[in-house]
Amino acid sequence: MLNKTILIVEDEADIADAIAESLREAEFTVLMAENGSQGMAIALSEQPDLILLDLKMPIMDGHQFLDKLRDDPWGSNARVVVLTAMDDVNNVATAHESKIKDYIIKSHLSLDEVVKKVREALVS
Repeated sequence: MLNKTILIVEDEADIADAIAESLREAEFTVLMAENGSQGMAIALSEQPDLILLDLKMPIMDGHQFLDKLRDDPWGSNARVVVLTAMDDVNNVATAHESKIKDYIIKSHLSLDEVVKKVREALVS
């Protein structure tokens, strides 16, 4: 599991920083983007092993990000875990239609549990 790169696409800096720190402590390489557009550019250029994606962001939201990512030859099979505050059924269903590995509600998991979910998504 060493040397895996995780891209965090999250507009809330405090949340992104906390997750990044936990992932670095777990020996992952971490890339960060503060909006979907920036995240897309990093994802396509760096091709991370996993993308942690918020849904509600400026410039390009998570659903738009997933649509665009899945149109790319590399991105069509990229591993994505949605990490969001939105727990309504429509968002969960729409995200799963885009072949995501998992859907994490931010308020429901600790940082250790997020790291565990990332590990699980990398082997599935």
